Amino acid sequence: MKPRVLSGMRPTGALHLGHYHGALKNWVRLQQDYDAYYFVADWHALTTHYEEREVLERHVYDMVIDWIAAGLDPDRSTIFIQSRLPEHAELFTLLAMGTPLGWLERVPTYKDQIEKLKDRDLATYGFLGYPLLQAADILIYKAAYVPVGEDQSSHVELTREVARRFNHLYGRGNHFEQHVAAALAKLAKDDQRYLEKQRKAYGETGSAEALAKGEAVIGKAAAGAPDFTADDRELLLGHLKGSGKTILVEPQALHTEVLRLPGLDGTKMSKSYGNAVLMRDEPAEVTKKIRGMTTDPARVRRSDPGNPEKCPVWDFHKIYSDDATKDWVVKGCTTAGIGCLDCKQPVIDAVIAGQQPWRERAERYLANPKQVHWIVEMGTERARTVARQTMRDVREAIGLNY
Repeated sequence: MKPRVLSGMRPTGALHLGHYHGALKNWVRLQQDYDAYYFVADWHALTTHYEEREVLERHVYDMVIDWIAAGLDPDRSTIFIQSRLPEHAELFTLLAMGTPLGWLERVPTYKDQIEKLKDRDLATYGFLGYPLLQAADILIYKAAYVPVGEDQSSHVELTREVARRFNHLYGRGNHFEQHVAAALAKLAKDDQRYLEKQRKAYGETGSAEALAKGEAVIGKAAAGAPDFTADDRELLLGHLKGSGKTILVEPQALHTEVLRLPGLDGTKMSKSYGNAVLMRDEPAEVTKKIRGMTTDPARVRRSDPGNPEKCPVWDFHKIYSDDATKDWVVKGCTTAGIGCLDCKQPVIDAVIAGQQPWRERAERYLANPKQVHWIVEMGTERARTVARQTMRDVREAIGLNY
């Protein structure tokens, strides 16, 4: 089986080029090699936009159309809507019972968002708890990897801590020590002693090498001992790490290439800032927007030389232009051999060419919205099967299966 990768986006409506190059392009690539789960994070949208109910549904399906137009294949990716799966909320609630408040308050984006979104009332439990809801979104599908940029790594680390704490609290069950002893007895004597040595080393120092050596011993037993079961493996892995049986899988951050495009004014691209080029903008609109882009402030007159590194248009060239075009831009800009409109034209041409297949693929879904609804329904049902199994395991571990 392919390892599972999971990610989601808040529904903000039709996506812009920053969304595509920052995340969506990687999603399309990852679906080739992973069991890919991608969800519409509509509950997360409510943590900051809880008063904007009128546009939420339209934003959800506009975004899904852009996903499919960009190349997400519903046959290779599970596309679903978070709010259609109440299991997410149940796991969020159960995790909240044992998650220290300080863990949420220290998430770097918490204070950052409060500072940036001063026009919104974010003194809500939902906003404080959104990193834990995010953890539930990941853990309920037992995802092995979460594709993120460096700035989002703290969310994956929090998810790992939450899973580790849950497994420690609830992964032991009744007679845990006796079950561990029975599993250990299935190892050769030398392997038992070696595993115990690595367990102590990992517990005392947190040595990654000791953990890897211990896991290797357990892996050898799983491959070679006929009476060594999957449950034995989970018990010994929990024993090695000082936790219990693995109920919730600790995901790894999958650091993918993140290409950041500035907006038309040189700041972060955002529809709310009015500086975005949308993925499905018409060619005339793309031309108008890029021709009006901010450039190097040193180029007041056509005859003034400039510096591409100080010009937002150069960031577009880095993504859209070949080496020959970039060389032409650098030489022409620094010597005032070309004007800013000359510099922008190759970008305009390349953006429009890149958008053409997106617009064509989107047309069939815009003409038949029921097809988009069907894709989401099918993906949601596939996701529900996995989520329900995880919740059965969680309820049993906590003791709620009566």
